[in-house]
Amino acid sequence: MSDSASEASDTSEAATTGGRRRSGGKAVLVLVIAAAGAAALASATQAWVWIGLADGAAAFSELEVTGQKLNPSLSPVAIAALASALVLTIAGTVFRRVLGVLAVLLGAGIGVLAASALADPRGQSRWAVAEATGISGDAQDELVRSVSTTPWPVLAVACGAILAVAGLLVLLLGGRWRASGRKYEAAAPAAGGASADEPDRIAEWDALSDGDDPT
Repeated sequence: MSDSASEASDTSEAATTGGRRRSGGKAVLVLVIAAAGAAALASATQAWVWIGLADGAAAFSELEVTGQKLNPSLSPVAIAALASALVLTIAGTVFRRVLGVLAVLLGAGIGVLAASALADPRGQSRWAVAEATGISGDAQDELVRSVSTTPWPVLAVACGAILAVAGLLVLLLGGRWRASGRKYEAAAPAAGGASADEPDRIAEWDALSDGDDPT
């Protein structure tokens, strides 16, 4: 009898430990996705491109263009990443995989939007120069002294990559996570085995309701 109880205890402890590890992995990925989305959202509000203008081209000599102005869709994508992290905390097995795919796509989108600013900052910011000087097209080249990028788009690229990797891990590992609200489910079989000889109170009440005497 004691051996059976010991085995049941060991099984329950192993199941609980495994459940904690799976829950810990889920928590880590949720935090990573939320942090990447928040960092990408913060970077979108910062200056990505600095443009030096020639004397007399505008009322100011320098022009800064934020990530959000360069790519208006950047902030909504980052907000969607934050929302996916929140939903992931309560999502079921199938929906976790959907959210994993979504996180991969959102990460790729953030990375592409930021990389485009790094690859061609002058071309991406032509509209800003036109807005400041009233001149568009190739004529702008005479008005622009310098164009430089800041570290913020690099951070956004990194956030996109991290978000995509985290989404891939959710897609691969999400099916192993225990559903929300079932953290004691693994210990139930062991507890049931230990109390198999105890009377079933619910069954007794049902019998009394039917007019039977369970004793």
